[in-house]
Amino acid sequence: MQPVNIKEKFSLFNDYFNPRIIGELNGQHVKAAKLKGEFAWHKHENEDELFFVVHGLLKIEFMDKTIEINEGEFIIVPKGVEHKPVANEEVHVLLFEPATTLNTGNVTNKFTKEKLETI
Repeated sequence: MQPVNIKEKFSLFNDYFNPRIIGELNGQHVKAAKLKGEFAWHKHENEDELFFVVHGLLKIEFMDKTIEINEGEFIIVPKGVEHKPVANEEVHVLLFEPATTLNTGNVTNKFTKEKLETI
């Protein structure tokens, strides 16, 4: 049991769409990720996904609307809902999701990270 400094964790990497595990509890991972640009359309068949914006403005596109998540806000994307994160400027997010969650859900592409680094 030790405190985790979120700002320090974000200072350890500079790449985008490559989540790092910064905590684990009850079969869930807490992940830190930097986002910039457009991610791929995808969905998670069996897992809900929580995006907590630490820095910046994140847009998540859904089939029928786009939702903006501001710094200090979070959104939960229910399992089975197709979505695409978009960050016009660099965004820092914490992701809370089951340890089994693949970042690209039901698709495999250049963004897919099957083995995540723990920092």
